[in-house]
Amino acid sequence: MTDGRLGERELSKLKWRCRRGLLENDLFVERFFRRHEETLTQRQAAGLQALMDLADNDLLDLLLCRKEPDDLVDDDCDFPEVHEVLALMRAAPAVHHASVVRTEERPLP
Repeated sequence: MTDGRLGERELSKLKWRCRRGLLENDLFVERFFRRHEETLTQRQAAGLQALMDLADNDLLDLLLCRKEPDDLVDDDCDFPEVHEVLALMRAAPAVHHASVVRTEERPLP
């Protein structure tokens, strides 16, 4: 497995594969692609594929930090690339605070 970037066709297939039955999972997946699709590597794609092989409820438990990959006895997804992608998917969105400029109120002349 290489760390080379995914091609456009591979990325498109991966996005299609990542469609889920639970809206909550879809939200995590969509956010992941918005942030990382331009830099996604073959290794990360393999980790994402392994996560997509899980049942929806198991995936949601992982995304919400209720479980870790080694907790899933029936599913063998305890690999470094899975941990890497899971960390990226769990990362909280950046919060942008608008700068608020306060001006003193002055009486009108």
